[in-house]
Amino acid sequence: MVTLGVRRWETLGDSVQGVNKRHNQDWYACEGTGGGDDPLVLAVADGHGSAKYARSGLGARFAVDRFLLRAAEFGRAARDCHEPGRLARLMTYARDDFPRALVHDWREAALGHWARNRSVADEGAREPEQDEKLVLYGTTLIGAVLTPWLFVAWQIGDGDLAVVEHDGVLRRPLAPAEEDLGDETESLCGPQAWRAVRTHWAPVFDEARTPRLVVLSTDGLSKSFASADGYREFVAGLDDRLAAEGSEGVRSALPEWLRQASQYSGDDTTLAAALRPVGPVPEDGGAMETERKTET
Repeated sequence: MVTLGVRRWETLGDSVQGVNKRHNQDWYACEGTGGGDDPLVLAVADGHGSAKYARSGLGARFAVDRFLLRAAEFGRAARDCHEPGRLARLMTYARDDFPRALVHDWREAALGHWARNRSVADEGAREPEQDEKLVLYGTTLIGAVLTPWLFVAWQIGDGDLAVVEHDGVLRRPLAPAEEDLGDETESLCGPQAWRAVRTHWAPVFDEARTPRLVVLSTDGLSKSFASADGYREFVAGLDDRLAAEGSEGVRSALPEWLRQASQYSGDDTTLAAALRPVGPVPEDGGAMETERKTET
């Protein structure tokens, strides 16, 4: 049985601009405590970045912002998931309706921005089709929500979700069966993008079995390694450092780790993570400071 006195989560995150990149097209955020009324929501997005996707940095920000709103709402709805039939309905919503709602929200944000910031060079220029406008904002997205009763995550496109379970087992539950070739990846700007969203559904029936570390990262990190084993070793090492030093030491070292990774991959590199501390629950419920990427 899950108790309401769930330990709060600690978070850390950072984003580094890729070598020779004009702008950082990634975005990330960590908000909430993980409590029943205040779910913890993590998200990272990676705008595609080439000239074809000229506004993808904005698209990444829209994706994270819209996900934060939808996922927090979903997390609060999960407070009553112990009621008969409630968990099954939430699972159906998470797998079917949530992706549609998220893609709808993102498309509205992108098209709304276009309407307010038209870039037609000449008066007589052809108005782009709706799909052409959306391509300008193309981005991937990984997002997760953690509550005392549920851990749910969604992903479209590349990047990585890594989970270190309570017993130390490391998993990548949303890794595709076949890795994307080259720079090709699914995108929020794709037709029927909701069909490409992958979902990880993990109810928490025993608080002691809650994952101890959840890591979301854009592909600038995983591409810095020669193989998937290198990425797994990085996450395992992160887990070890957090256990040995706590979050503060890792938080201060994280920007340099990401800079080194970016030098190898050449890409913007972003990581957001949640750590479940060991120890008693603070009496004040452990209010957690919000982390969000800021403009650079």
